[in-house]
Formats: sequence, C-alpha cells, structure tokens
Amino acid sequence: QVQLAESGGGLVQAGGSLRLSCVASGRTFRNYGMAWFRQAPGKKREFVAAINISGTYTVYQDSVKGRFTISRDNAKDTMDLQMNSLNAEDTAVYYCAAREGFEVVKYPSGYEYWGQGTQVTVSA
Repeated sequence: QVQLAESGGGLVQAGGSLRLSCVASGRTFRNYGMAWFRQAPGKKREFVAAINISGTYTVYQDSVKGRFTISRDNAKDTMDLQMNSLNAEDTAVYYCAAREGFEVVKYPSGYEYWGQGTQVTVSA
C-alpha cells in the first residue's frame, strides 16, 4: 500500500501561482510513477501531468504546457506541481496518483493509489 497526501491548494487570482505537494508513505517511492489529475464539478477526472520513477521524463496535458511543472524528490518521497499563470479553467480538485513500474500513463485507471485531493480555486 502507498498512502498519498496532497497539500498546497487554495484560492488564487487569475494570473497567480500555486505549488501543490504530494507526500508518499508506505512503500518505496522511487518504484512508482507519479501523476497529477484534476476534476472540476460535473466533469470527468482529467490528466494534468506525469513523471517517471527517476524524474527524467515528464508529460503534460496540452492546456497546461508551459505553465505547470511537475517534479519529484525521491530522497524526500515527494512530488510537486508548480502552477503558474493560473486561469479559471484550472479550478478543480487536484489529485496525486501513483502506479508501480516504469511506464508513464495518462489515464486514471492506470494508477493504483490516490490521494484525497486538494481544492484549487482560481478567481477571475
């Protein structure tokens, strides 16, 4: 079992920045590919960004490319999402997720473990 806990959400004005963090516990963090997903009210959970086990490969949803940066620190068992130039369309609950192995995937069913989520609200 891997336990994941997100933090860093909040209310921010459009154009502002937030940094989300995800702390993992329970198993060897460096064995897990990690990702961020988000879910807005009335919408399906969507992929935001993912990072491989070593942190050498990242992939992003097109709408966040150039604005968001995913990173991980295997020594601290943490993963972050730096979000810049936020807009109202970024408003959602953000979830971190983990899957064992080398493959990086973009679909929610590919991830075995999930955090509880952290709310990000961007005001216009």
